[in-house]
Amino acid sequence: MNRRTFLGTAAGSLALAQQVSLADMPHQKPLVSAHVWVFSSDMPKYDCFSVLDNVFADVKYAGFDGIELMDVALHHDDSVAKIGDLMQKTGVSLIGASHGQSMWDKNKQAENVDNAGKIIERIAKLKGRVLGISVGDARRKKTPEEFDIQAETLKKIQTIGRQYNVLPNLHNHTYEVADGLYDLTNTLQRVPSIALGPDLDWLFQAKVDVPTFLKTYADKIVYMHLRDHLWTGVWSEALGEGIMDFGAIARQLKQLGYTGDMTVELAFPYGYKPTRPIRDSLKMSRQVVKKQFGV
Repeated sequence: MNRRTFLGTAAGSLALAQQVSLADMPHQKPLVSAHVWVFSSDMPKYDCFSVLDNVFADVKYAGFDGIELMDVALHHDDSVAKIGDLMQKTGVSLIGASHGQSMWDKNKQAENVDNAGKIIERIAKLKGRVLGISVGDARRKKTPEEFDIQAETLKKIQTIGRQYNVLPNLHNHTYEVADGLYDLTNTLQRVPSIALGPDLDWLFQAKVDVPTFLKTYADKIVYMHLRDHLWTGVWSEALGEGIMDFGAIARQLKQLGYTGDMTVELAFPYGYKPTRPIRDSLKMSRQVVKKQFGV
């Protein structure tokens, strides 16, 4: 199974009613973090828990403030203790976790809410602040009824997030923003208070104009993922090795007043053999973020 198949299955402040804003969060300094996908993609069940010592060491070496886990790493009974210990040893914070479920499936609604609640609780124990939500790909256009269930599920997760000071935000792959933002638009119509945490490269892959998206949703974006790609669309090993114009993105975000968090999520094409250690690609990417975004 490759990354695309897995993902298919599996600035401003937000001051809207029924939602936690970044001003309400315990940490207000924007963090630049690294996502663990590049360490997890070839692991059983995409779970890098067994190598978290190396992951935290590499993220520290690369100069990142924080780390974003995949939710599976927080399912272990000793996850809070182990991750907390690594945070203390390395000085690398946990910003939160990415979390994907079939939010539109009525039969799984109770299970989905319960699973999200457990992850949020553990993020909070580790002083994290975001939950990046993938709503699930139905492999077709969802029905109005399914969007209603999806919205209801998200609202329940928002309620839990407020309880623990963890901010749920909609992460996107291609399916959420394909067909004229069909999935995302239907979700926002039903849950206008939900925050957004877009992946700028997935927007590009879905043929969405990134500058227009950022401008349109500036008042809802609290978080974002950064990745680079070659002119063919294939991912590069590090930020700065592809054609993504991070300087232009940084200038636009400054104009929009964005002061939120951002995370580098490196990914390799299926079967690709990297030419350098991951830690060095992360370090190169961190330097690009510092140079272009000034953080």
